[in-house]
Formats: sequence, C-alpha cells, structure tokens
Amino acid sequence: MRGRLFVFVFLFVVFPLAAQQRVTLEQCREWARANFPLVHQYGLIDRTEQYNLSNAAKSLLPQFAVNAQATYQSDVTQLPFDAEAISSVIPGFSVPSVSKDQYKVTAEVSQSIWDGGVARSAREIVRAEATAEREQLESDLYALNDRVDRLYFGILLQDELLKQNDLLQRELGVNIERIEAMIANGIANQSDRESLEVELLNTKQRAIEIKTSRHAYLRMLAAFTGKPLDDTVLDTPVIPGFDRSTMVINRPELNALDARSLLLNARNRQVDAGLMPRLGAFIQGGYGRPGLNMLENSFNPFYIAGLRFSWNLGNLYTMKNDRRKIEANVRKITVQRETFLFNTRLQLIQQDAEIQQISDQIQADEEIIRLRGSIKKSAEVKLENGIISATDLIREINAEDRARQTAAARKVQYLMSVYAYLTTKGGEKL
Repeated sequence: MRGRLFVFVFLFVVFPLAAQQRVTLEQCREWARANFPLVHQYGLIDRTEQYNLSNAAKSLLPQFAVNAQATYQSDVTQLPFDAEAISSVIPGFSVPSVSKDQYKVTAEVSQSIWDGGVARSAREIVRAEATAEREQLESDLYALNDRVDRLYFGILLQDELLKQNDLLQRELGVNIERIEAMIANGIANQSDRESLEVELLNTKQRAIEIKTSRHAYLRMLAAFTGKPLDDTVLDTPVIPGFDRSTMVINRPELNALDARSLLLNARNRQVDAGLMPRLGAFIQGGYGRPGLNMLENSFNPFYIAGLRFSWNLGNLYTMKNDRRKIEANVRKITVQRETFLFNTRLQLIQQDAEIQQISDQIQADEEIIRLRGSIKKSAEVKLENGIISATDLIREINAEDRARQTAAARKVQYLMSVYAYLTTKGGEKL
C-alpha cells in the first residue's frame, strides 16, 4: 500500500511539476529575436553583398564588345589627279574608288591595366553599405528587448497579484470560520458572515480578472517568441550588478551611426578614384568594306591592337560639390549622434531617479505590511469581543491586502526599472 501511495503521489504531484518548463528572460529575448521577421534580412544583406562584390571584381576581367554599323556618306576619299590623263599615258592604269555605302562589324576585347582605384573603392563601398545595413538592422532588433521585457514582467506582476489574491482568500476563509463560531456562541449575527462571504466572492472575481490579464500577456509573449508558453513557469530574474555612477552608453544605434560614417569615407575615396587616369590594353578584330586599306573597295578582315589611355577631367567640375555633400552628411551624422546621446542621458537620469525612488519605497513597504498586519489582528480580537463589526474587519483586511499587493507590484516594478535602465544604457550583460 505504501508503494502504491508513493507512485500515486509521484504521478499526480511530482510529474506535473517536472513537466512544466522553466523559461528565463534571456531565453525569451533570444527567441523573440530569432522569431521576428526582420531577422531574415540578415541573409538578404549577406547575399546582396556577395553579388555586389562579385560584380565589382568582374570589372577587372577582360571586357568583350561587339559593334556593327552600316553607313552611307555624301562623299568619299579621292586621289588628287586626273585619272583619265594618266591612263592615256600609262595603259591599264586605273584609280580605285570607294563606295559611299560602307559596312563594318567589329569585336573588341579590352583589359584594364590600371583603373585609378575605381574597382577597389567600389568594393569598399559594397562592404561599408552591407555593414551599415547590418548595424541598422541590429539597432532595429534591439528595440525588441524592451517590448519583451514589458510582457515578461507584466506576467510576473500578474503572478504576484495572484499569490496575494490567494492569501486574501485564505484570510477571508479563516475569518468566515471565526464568524461562524461566533454566531454559534451568539456573539455575531448572520449579516457579519454574509459581509465576509461577499468580500470573498469579490476577491475570487478579481482572481478571474488577473488570470485573464495574465493569459493575454502570455499569448502576446508566445506570439513574440514563437514558442508555446502555456505550460511554462517564468523565472524571476535576479537583480544584476550594474554601475549607475557612469553614463557610458554602448547602444547599437551608435554602431549604426559609426557604420554610416565609414560608408561616407568610402564614398569620399570613390570621388578621389574618379579623378585618376586609366590605362588599358585592347585588341579589335573586324570585317567590313572598306577595311583598313581605304583604297580597296571590297570586304576584308582587319585587326588593331594597342594601349588606351584616358583621363576624364570632367569630374573636376563636380568634385568640390561632391565633397561638400559628403561633408554635410558627415555633419548630419555627428548631430544625430550628439542628439541621441543627449536624449539617452536624459532618459538614464530619469530612470535612475525612478530606481532610487522605488528602492526607497520598498524599504518602507515591509514596515507598512507589518503595521497593517498588527492592526488587522487587533481588529480580529475586537470583533471577537464585539467591539467592532465585520465591516470594520473587512476594511482592515483589505488595507493589509493593498499593502501586500503594492509591495509585490513594487518589487516587480523595481526589477523592470533596472532592466529598462540596462537596456537604455546598453553594453552590459543582463
């Protein structure tokens, strides 16, 4: 019998508790990040970077071009002498003539020898753009932490309220039993018992409201994380060690601004590369009428090979404006960085004051609960002696319950404020 009783207790008490999964705040943050649709953009950025780098590298490969043209011109090249007079002196002599309609098909292969750094600067820009996009994406995903934290601590708050509600129900049940004993002894009447029963029903209704609110929070957290959380227990995070005396801010937004600055530096180097001369080799083969021999009016093949030097000085016209635009964008980023740091420091000051205020209030909560408990016990004694009514006792019971609820909520609020402070500050391990 003892063995069967042990198995019964294990199956119906221990096993359900073991089946419940425990979840931490850090796990929820990681799940939310992995589940958020925006995270898939990392793969798109990587692929785009690879494609653009491949295209930039291919600019140094031999380039192949095919051209064809058919023209008709109003005049052609002619020799500066009388062909008929010469033919009368030299029998059989004829002067070749070129047709006014001409045809040409060419194929050219060219190879860049030195492009002035255009290909290198193009690769730098591709990498800088990809880095800037990744850092901006990291900044956008960082905002998820605050949303997850609010849901997580909201559930913890509902759990604490449920605990206090359960304690209140037990307290009211004990007092109902006390009233029943007093009724039996003729000390209290039925209305006193009914007053406590009404308050117990109200407390049970509040428990339903709290459970409904908790379920809503849990469903939203499950939607964020992409995990079923119905049979999970949320661990209460420990208060991490952190330094509130310094205002060192290490947020992803700052990394995103730095990446944009590096991108502008790369664009500045691209302007320099656009001013450089270029050198390349080429070979051109073709078929047309006339060929390279302009005096031979027939279709012939031909080829040309050599070096080609080019220097586009037209970029000098826009160089100053291009540099000024880049400089203006750099200044905009500097202003954005200073503005972000300014607003973040103000937010940290406000959050630090809130943490200090809640910490001071928590110290007084325990004393308030102790005093309220003492007053309630005194009211219970007075009720037994017929000095006060059940309504007066209910008032003291509710006052103690409010004090306990306030203390429980304040502890969760303190945790939430600390983690919000660390999230605002960034760079610290939670």
